[in-house]
Amino acid sequence: KVGQMFIARCPETDAASKVTQYHLGGYILFARDFTGKTKEEVTASIQSYQNAAEIPLLIGVDEEGGTVNRVSKNANLRETPFASPQELYAQGGWDLIRSDTQEKCQLLQSLGINLNFAPVCDVSQDPQDFIYPRSFGQDAEQTAVYVQTVVGVMSEEHMGSVLKHFPGYGNNSDTHTGVAYDERPYETFVNSDFLPFQAGIDAGADMVLVSHNVVSCMDDQVPASISLPVHNILRNELGFDGVIITDDLVMEGVRQFAGDAEIAVRAVQAGNDMLCCTDFEVQVPAVIKAVETGEITEERLNESVLRILKMKIKLSIIADTADAQD
Repeated sequence: KVGQMFIARCPETDAASKVTQYHLGGYILFARDFTGKTKEEVTASIQSYQNAAEIPLLIGVDEEGGTVNRVSKNANLRETPFASPQELYAQGGWDLIRSDTQEKCQLLQSLGINLNFAPVCDVSQDPQDFIYPRSFGQDAEQTAVYVQTVVGVMSEEHMGSVLKHFPGYGNNSDTHTGVAYDERPYETFVNSDFLPFQAGIDAGADMVLVSHNVVSCMDDQVPASISLPVHNILRNELGFDGVIITDDLVMEGVRQFAGDAEIAVRAVQAGNDMLCCTDFEVQVPAVIKAVETGEITEERLNESVLRILKMKIKLSIIADTADAQD
């Protein structure tokens, strides 16, 4: 059960055997997993991970378009990298957004990838913002239409979608490299930042990724990713009942608050269903130990694992036994 709650950075060696050893829920692949490889090599690697898994894996990737592409930077896999949402909209409006999303889903699926960490729901209209190049670059209402459109196409294509970075990145600094404090009032989130997330949730998004920003109006003590109040807002105010995942627990914005083992336990206690992490060989045992000592209840695990398995069934990663019996 604990292993299912981890989507781990795919290790450079022994990736297949580690799936079996840790019962992982999935792997997230980065540029290094595609660089210089042919389509056949990529598909064979991913299939070897699936073959090693007792419960079929989520195979995820960040293929946002623009500055964040993992797959399409490899010319063997696509002639040109996918364009950013802003570029697409400028060139061809909603029609191009839709057709590009469809092509992206089909390319990823042809490789064995079933989860794209997209769309970016952050509202940013200032080119100086860290998140701006990855955002839709327009106001909350237009960003909400963008998110709704992309999630709708991804659902049609049976591609897992991830809304990020809840509760909204705003003009904050890069949490890969340090701690970001967000001092904006709660009204700003309600009237702006939450709107694209709500649109994505209403359109049937599978996952929501929580950022490492410390959002003072919700919890001024710890990053959103390990904050129970932030997760309660996502569940109760926005009504999300799908899978909540952390941003990568290796990032500096969260590492400064706890060590590798403790951070995983705190992430589960805060209400995350899945942990996106690099150090799974430290963190899986740490969470198991926390269950054994009673710091985390088995009921808490069951809630998350049930959401993860339901999502895998919805995306046809796991066969629905009810369908099989019919």
